[in-house]
Amino acid sequence: MKRSFVPEDMATKDLHQLIIGCVAPRPIAFVSTRDEHGLLNLAPYSFFNAFSSNPPILVFSSNRRVTNNTTKDTLHNVMSTKEVVINAVSFDIVRQMSLSSAEFPPEVNEFEKIGLTPEESVIVGVPGVKESPVNMECRVKEIIPLGEHGGAGHLIICEVVHMRIADRCFTEGKLDPNKLDLMARMGRNYYVRASGSAIMEIYQSVTEIPVGFDRLPLSIRHSDVLTGNQIAVLASFTTLPDDQEIETWKEGEISQYEAFTNEAIHRKAASLIQDGKGREALCLLTWYDQHMNPSA
Repeated sequence: MKRSFVPEDMATKDLHQLIIGCVAPRPIAFVSTRDEHGLLNLAPYSFFNAFSSNPPILVFSSNRRVTNNTTKDTLHNVMSTKEVVINAVSFDIVRQMSLSSAEFPPEVNEFEKIGLTPEESVIVGVPGVKESPVNMECRVKEIIPLGEHGGAGHLIICEVVHMRIADRCFTEGKLDPNKLDLMARMGRNYYVRASGSAIMEIYQSVTEIPVGFDRLPLSIRHSDVLTGNQIAVLASFTTLPDDQEIETWKEGEISQYEAFTNEAIHRKAASLIQDGKGREALCLLTWYDQHMNPSA
């Protein structure tokens, strides 16, 4: 059973909390800007993501305040100068980032207020955050207003013209998510740290066509033991095991499984999948269906 919500029947503040709670975790754009008088501003936005690689486009939204329908300093600054630096938020600076979300007056320099260091950019006239592991210098291509009432966003479309990434964030020439140690926003006051056990690697080729759920035996698709995620591992292979592959797998393996019940076989398959041995699990289930399961 699911609860039903109709946006037009809800208060904006309540709808906002549902949206940010359900669309999560969201990356955080820590946006530095400068106004037409040279005053610096630094503010976080979690309505943010990457939308193109060529050209390299990032988009974040600066929403009207729900309480009084006013707009934020960041929006004023990007309209004036058309330049921003989008800084990544790592665990090391997450509390300072949160502090910057307070509604300081326009004349307050958030860099000074929250104890971070402005670092001169290479191309744009706005500094980045020195303590951030990633600084993406951008020129603003377009600003699209989405509404006129409190809570309405302004999509700020930015083209990346230069990037700097800390050397410590690379392992063998590739970005290492554990070294980036990025933070993401959930609903209300909740955040998630994208490192350690929170990170998992899921490989799926987009060019090689997998067998899919529909080609798996019914006994696998309707298993009372295997989860949808575990069945998806089996469905991700490009071929089903043939007789020769099963015969090869059976050598040294078959005797331990002949006395197993159907449930025990599926639990063993689940364990193999958990250990990264999905192909062995598929061979086991296919063999059992063919030779030991009279209901298959």
